Amino acid sequence: MIALIQMWIFAVLALALLAVEVWAFANAIRFRPDAYVAAGKRTKTFWCVLTGVAMLLGFLSLPYPIGSGGASMLFMIIAIVIAGIFLADVLPALKSVMRRAQGNRW
Repeated sequence: MIALIQMWIFAVLALALLAVEVWAFANAIRFRPDAYVAAGKRTKTFWCVLTGVAMLLGFLSLPYPIGSGGASMLFMIIAIVIAGIFLADVLPALKSVMRRAQGNRW
């Protein structure tokens, strides 16, 4: 009974983290390439590939019927760290650059 509860908690956690990683990837592809340069971050290609890999690792960390289920905790940690760095550091810088760019048009 306890093992079943632990399995469901792990599955829900893995799905929630996968949703965050998909969100990071969607935001990485949303911005123009020159916004990354203007924000002083790496290139758009770099962040799209990195968040795409994070999304893949997040998918692989899902329990067996959906994902691979092997080495899942390590994959899960690596993926959420990549997504977290993008969402906490790169995304606010990109939004700031885009706000400044829209303000300069008027």
